[in-house]
Amino acid sequence: MNTPQTPDIHSPAGAPFTATRRGFLAGAGAALVVGFTLPHAGRALAAEASFTPNAWLRITPDNRITVVCGSSEMGQGVLTAIPQLMAEELDADWANVRVEQAPANTAFNNPAFGMQATGGSTTVRGHWDVMRNAGATARAMLVAAAAEQWKVPAAECRTEAGQVIHGSKKLSYGALAEAAAKQKPPEKVALKDPKDFKIVGQRKARLDTAGKTNGSAKYGIDVDLPGMLVAVMARAPLPGAKVAKLDDSKAKAVKGVKQVIALPTGVAVLATGYWAAKKGRDALELYWDLGANTGLNSAKVTAMLTEGASTASAVALQTGSADAKGAKTVEATYEVPYLAHACMEPMNCTAWVKPDGVEIWAGTQSQGPVQGILSQVASVDPGKVKVNTMMLGGGFGRRFAPDFVIDATLLSKISGAPVKLIYTREDDMAAGFYRPASVAKFSGGLSADGKATVLNAGVGSPSIMDASGFMKIPENGVDSFAMEGIADHPYNIANQRLAYGRKEPGPTVWFWRSVGHSQNIFFMESFIDEMAAAAGKDPYQFRRALLDKQPRYKQVLEVAAQKAGWGKPLPAGVFRGIAVAQSFGSYVAEVVEVSVNPDGSPKVHRVVAAVDCGMTVNPAIIERQIEGGIVFGLTAALYGKITLKDGRVEQGNFHDYPVLRHHEMPKVEVHIVKSTEKPGGIGEPGTPPIAPAVANALFAATGKRLRSLPFDTEQLKKA
Repeated sequence: MNTPQTPDIHSPAGAPFTATRRGFLAGAGAALVVGFTLPHAGRALAAEASFTPNAWLRITPDNRITVVCGSSEMGQGVLTAIPQLMAEELDADWANVRVEQAPANTAFNNPAFGMQATGGSTTVRGHWDVMRNAGATARAMLVAAAAEQWKVPAAECRTEAGQVIHGSKKLSYGALAEAAAKQKPPEKVALKDPKDFKIVGQRKARLDTAGKTNGSAKYGIDVDLPGMLVAVMARAPLPGAKVAKLDDSKAKAVKGVKQVIALPTGVAVLATGYWAAKKGRDALELYWDLGANTGLNSAKVTAMLTEGASTASAVALQTGSADAKGAKTVEATYEVPYLAHACMEPMNCTAWVKPDGVEIWAGTQSQGPVQGILSQVASVDPGKVKVNTMMLGGGFGRRFAPDFVIDATLLSKISGAPVKLIYTREDDMAAGFYRPASVAKFSGGLSADGKATVLNAGVGSPSIMDASGFMKIPENGVDSFAMEGIADHPYNIANQRLAYGRKEPGPTVWFWRSVGHSQNIFFMESFIDEMAAAAGKDPYQFRRALLDKQPRYKQVLEVAAQKAGWGKPLPAGVFRGIAVAQSFGSYVAEVVEVSVNPDGSPKVHRVVAAVDCGMTVNPAIIERQIEGGIVFGLTAALYGKITLKDGRVEQGNFHDYPVLRHHEMPKVEVHIVKSTEKPGGIGEPGTPPIAPAVANALFAATGKRLRSLPFDTEQLKKA
């Protein structure tokens, strides 16, 4: 039996960081901030006479409480959740709380990573103790200042809504700011019992909503600097491609084009504006030598990954007997394609290499690593690299990559001007970083009474760990991203062999929302459903019986089934499917209701999700993230695929890489399971269960198993 513990805080994708000196961690600085009076970086941000007890908090005499957030806001709500954590222990008046985006500085390192970066659904769980301790420390200093002024014991004072109170006497935090700044921070503070929370756990309105609706919020693509040039690149189609022939004369003839610069990753056209740069780029006469990827196509990718799955020898988990057989055998092979991130805001970065340093403006998930990388690109000290973190118009792991900031900085360095590099949608789609394609071969055994007794799986997939440049594949050869969701599945099955077969077809692979769980939960939960069908068991009850030692899995499964009315009649032609998963420390079960249109296309009517993410900060944000994860995963299940022909990606924009439309959106119900466990992540866990839940419902509707994504509607057409 596999009985995984709740995982430790993980990387942008969920696997533990094993940082090396190579790749983009070089020079990034990875000191973990655990003290609350150490970081003096915050003092540089402080107004005169303000109270700045640590890097994350500033209280000014006008009663404004400013929380500085080191994590990137890409829609997941960190600019609200982090202030809620601080404000709770501070006993702040929420109406006076503001938030600022932090500069790149080790003082703002994500405790989960040991560097300033956002990913792996780690912000809240990584900062849960840090921000609470910071708020409690500041509150203790404010109380000490008031007690000293009133000449009373600090223990007799209390705090409430931004005030220190003693009997009938009250002083606001703003009035105490200057005096509190002179207090010595306590070495240890007591944190609140969660039952006493007044701000954490509440549906507070998001602090970034106003800026996003009135246009004052600035994204990377909004940046405009005096003398700035705009760059558009003809990017290398796949890794290893080299320029075989280039004629830039027509590009240089386009009005507004100033320079054409060749980089290792492609050829850039720099102009006075975007359209001139794009026209110039399109006018390039450019021929590529695709090298080893010449002739690469999707059929070859499938063949390579199928071989990897068939010969998988890097064992991630083995229990019981390797030769065990069941009374009945079930076998299935599954496949998923490469997927693009398709962020609504295409990749962009504005860089300005000056004589005394570098300044960039970018929506990045990796400020710390970027600071280290660009110090090398521009040959300056990391402290001379200023990173202005803009709002991110979607991240999903894509903006953890450094490609767009490196190229923008190189272009500024070579051109001598500030440069805004913008990827067109087609550039980003066709030369980007992809969720790995993957093939999984499963075999399972059932006892005579229908219990699962054997589970074998081989997974053929490229390695994200190796592609990342900052993680090392362990000696056992198992890329943990390629196996997460399978190697740590919860089901009580006695005999198992779960193995990885690495294959590298060519395209760059990268972190994608929920990473390995996004494909592996589809594989795992589809196969468990197949075993249930072969056993003649109800798929919900079959799972439930295998979760006797996994109470959190079992609870969300039960809640989702109960709230969805599992087993109760549905309208004619509508059928249910179910799936459950744990990712990033959170447990999610989803039940879907599906029908099939005459043309074979599925219609998802309703999704009922149960989530146990431990202690919660903002239920409204949790609900929105589960909904968003469902949309993301459903889009991939219905439409998502990056295919290859003659060494090039075939997709270019939303016409051939569609996303879920408004009229296709199902009704979504999110039920949060109350928990006293430590917080789990929430940005990604809603994604993994949706594809298998739909696939399982389609089997219930049609009797046909769809084992590859996106769903092949031809198989579902009614005769």
